[in-house]
Amino acid sequence: MKHTLAIFTCMIVAQIAPLHASDAASQREQVLELANLTTPPEMQPAEGFVGEDGMKAIFFEGLPWKGKPTKVFAWIGMPTKSTGKVPGVVLVHGGGGTAFKEWVKLWNEQGFAAISIAVEGQTDERDPANTKAWRQHAWPGPNRDGIYGDSAEPLNEQWMYHAVADTLLANSLMRSLPNVDADKVGVMGISWGGIITSTVMGIDSRFAFAIPTYGCGHLFDSDNQYGRALGNNSLYREVWDPMVRMDRVKMPVLWFTWPADQHFPLDSQAACYRAAAGPHMLSLIPEMRHGHAPAYIPPDSYAFAKSIVRDGKPWCMQTNASLDSDTVRVVFASTKPLDQAMLISTTETGFTGNRKWTESTATVEKQGAGWLVTDQLPAGTTAWFVNVRSGGLTASSDYQEKK
Repeated sequence: MKHTLAIFTCMIVAQIAPLHASDAASQREQVLELANLTTPPEMQPAEGFVGEDGMKAIFFEGLPWKGKPTKVFAWIGMPTKSTGKVPGVVLVHGGGGTAFKEWVKLWNEQGFAAISIAVEGQTDERDPANTKAWRQHAWPGPNRDGIYGDSAEPLNEQWMYHAVADTLLANSLMRSLPNVDADKVGVMGISWGGIITSTVMGIDSRFAFAIPTYGCGHLFDSDNQYGRALGNNSLYREVWDPMVRMDRVKMPVLWFTWPADQHFPLDSQAACYRAAAGPHMLSLIPEMRHGHAPAYIPPDSYAFAKSIVRDGKPWCMQTNASLDSDTVRVVFASTKPLDQAMLISTTETGFTGNRKWTESTATVEKQGAGWLVTDQLPAGTTAWFVNVRSGGLTASSDYQEKK
């Protein structure tokens, strides 16, 4: 591991603003070289943290930052009732979050080994001087600086560089565990963790599945704080935008969000899954809300992951969608019976999270090997998608805009 770290310490970096084509190409290659972090990092117990049900708190070695060693705090756990090798998942929190022990427990209960990592040098203890913040440990790397606010720093000193590296190192650690099936380890991230997930899945092809939740790429023209921060950030557009590597994404991906999200618009997310080379599934759940618990409590992420490690494909996917004289026809392939369908549409324009979305009951029927959903678009519709349900699970069609 020390030899690998030395390679990354000595990498040649460049500043942003503006990027010449050769500089951008060099930095994209530097990001891709993070895929070489395949050696399991050294880990040690995190003293003073009380685990439960076989979970334990650890530190593992990260990449050096500004010439100093770093470590990553994490909770790691195995299913208590399992025989043989089990699938696994790397969990990445969003803004204001940390390595959540309860998130690991939920995945363990679903039969997965799990590691939840803290990507801003924090533990899961509150800072006594600021109870709204997490306590920093003794070996932190960089903290997130707004929305890629550290873009003028050398590439290997930027927060996203280290967040991506930490996620890949967690994958290498998880894959090295004797009771984990190395070919069945996925990744899930929430909000900023979703951005990290959208980034790493184009770098580390070892992941068996990915679940970017809320967060996505193609944010430079979003009509909110991300677009304002990134519209003129050439480093983001040329190097960090997950879209740069989306054609490398071959693993199945669940894009998990809700139509009224204020941070990540549906059109930016759609640009990502349309560019990805592998299969994708959507779960766009009205009233989901934005947060850690709203993302990890619903059953959808677990059902998707189980279908991948069991069958090698999502349990439900759109196979065809058409619009003829405002009549919607969407066909789904599903391994589960579908018992309900809804057309979700809007007549408004602008940022998708600010629009009013209307739900109407659609017709769903088994037709051959698939399930056909039909409905009529309301007059003046500007955008739409279809949701189908199987019990408590939701699958969605691709987001569509009507010109």
